[in-house]
Amino acid sequence: MSDPINEEEVIPEGGIVNAWKMKLPEFKQEHNPHGLLEESSFATLFPKYREVYLRECWPLVKKALGEYNIKAELDVIEGSMTVKTSRKTWDPYIILKARDMVKLLARSVPYEQAVKILNDDVACDIIKIGTQTQNKDRFVKRRQRLIGPNGSTLKALELLTNCYILVQGNTVSAVGPYRGLQQVRRVVEDTMENVHPIYHIKALMIKRELARDEKLKNESWERFLPTIPHKNTSKRKQPAKKRAKKEYTPFPPAPPESKVDKLLATGEYFLKEDQRKQRKKNENQEKQEQAEVRRKERRESAFIPPQEPSTSSGAKESSTSDINVEELKNKIRKGQAKRKHM
Repeated sequence: MSDPINEEEVIPEGGIVNAWKMKLPEFKQEHNPHGLLEESSFATLFPKYREVYLRECWPLVKKALGEYNIKAELDVIEGSMTVKTSRKTWDPYIILKARDMVKLLARSVPYEQAVKILNDDVACDIIKIGTQTQNKDRFVKRRQRLIGPNGSTLKALELLTNCYILVQGNTVSAVGPYRGLQQVRRVVEDTMENVHPIYHIKALMIKRELARDEKLKNESWERFLPTIPHKNTSKRKQPAKKRAKKEYTPFPPAPPESKVDKLLATGEYFLKEDQRKQRKKNENQEKQEQAEVRRKERRESAFIPPQEPSTSSGAKESSTSDINVEELKNKIRKGQAKRKHM
């Protein structure tokens, strides 16, 4: 960002430093008393759902353009709006302003905002956002991010840029001063490129405060502005299993072995047909015998008794020595005596 300049500073040659604050001279009828030599006209198509609104506001459009001697026609059958100059038109640039006005009306901009385009210090910009994102779901999410919850993001941009902004379909229409339109286009394009608009809103708020500060308005503002993180959304997803690339060799791979090559390697090629069959039969018989042995072992494993835990003789002696024989005899005698009394 270039250093901001004091708006009231004047160059020795007499030019104003800040061109954005330069007041445009008003073009009056006495500047061109003879009018225009040729007739110019522009036509713009409008969608069917705008027909009712355009019918209602068309008398106001004709009245606003009639002040500059511009003729306006509304063709409902073909769905077009046409503006053209007349012999009394004295402003050569007003036809371009009228063209922009009917374009805004076709893009669902209300008449109260579209008529402002006829002023010299107001311009418009229709930004196409439909081709910046190929994925439809991603396009809808980023467009909604530009609008914000309940239109709060869009309202903040309007307050900071002094522009009227309308998001409609695949376009964003903006009406306001030239400096504000430049900022709106930057924000809209960056939002569709996956940069959140809150970074630009913060930067615009900081710039507004710094421009009011007498000490900082002539210094660099880089250290105050927020940095925008860059996200690489086009990075290709890596596969779960990566295959290691083989080393490059100029020689082609060896051809697969044929049946004859396999027979030559095993030596069966030189055997007779009967010997070859007998050899194959013996191999199959050996495989069957091995499989039978494995099946027999698997069946007999269910009948093998588990090993019992071995008890040592010392443990038995310790258990018998713990029993008191005399107490046991006394218990038996008492039990016998109770039975006799019963």
